[in-house]
Amino acid sequence: MIKAVIFDFDGLILDTETVWYEAYKETMAFYESDLPLEHFVTCIGTDNTELNQYFKDRLGERCNIEEIESRAKSLHEVKMKTAQAREGVKDYLEEAKRNGYKIALASSSTKAWVTHHLGELGLLHYFEVMITGEDVDKVKPAPDLYVKAIEVLGIQPAEAVAFEDSLNGLQAALTAGLKFVIVPNPVTDALAFENHHLRLRSMADKSLSDVIKHIEQYQFNGNYSKMKE
Repeated sequence: MIKAVIFDFDGLILDTETVWYEAYKETMAFYESDLPLEHFVTCIGTDNTELNQYFKDRLGERCNIEEIESRAKSLHEVKMKTAQAREGVKDYLEEAKRNGYKIALASSSTKAWVTHHLGELGLLHYFEVMITGEDVDKVKPAPDLYVKAIEVLGIQPAEAVAFEDSLNGLQAALTAGLKFVIVPNPVTDALAFENHHLRLRSMADKSLSDVIKHIEQYQFNGNYSKMKE
């Protein structure tokens, strides 16, 4: 039986990822270079190690990671001023609270980043447990964030369903033994998601109750069902 729902943050609750891509792409254009989507997606759900390596390979001696980050951050802040929670997010949180599910967040980002934006969106009060990058040794795709969340919630992995938008997040949830639902955003939609229990275009596609009913009826036999888009 499902007792808890655990949400990723960036790209799932708030589509910061599409905005980051736009900001980095515009920054690279300043250097008369480009940022193909396939290189950007390597950092989604985790840190910027691979993305920074791309910058170094692409720009060579012109590469100044601090300058790139500063330019992208400034652009991102401007673009985020009008950002809204993704469709259906608040409905899921309301439904989870109303039906007595424990609600947690597992994000590779910093606690300050997550709490600031959740506060701006008016969603912070829904989360009784928040596990972020400072709380673990390794962020996604390592399972540490979800393992820690399950530990703090006091439940078994099979009693929680994770909601993710990235391959790194999917891998983390899978390794931790959770049920998981993929809700891609525009920059992750074309990724090759596999082994998920359900895929939604947005949280407006199905009610949380229907999702959990689907998960609880799910019988593991090596074949994962996917909701048609």
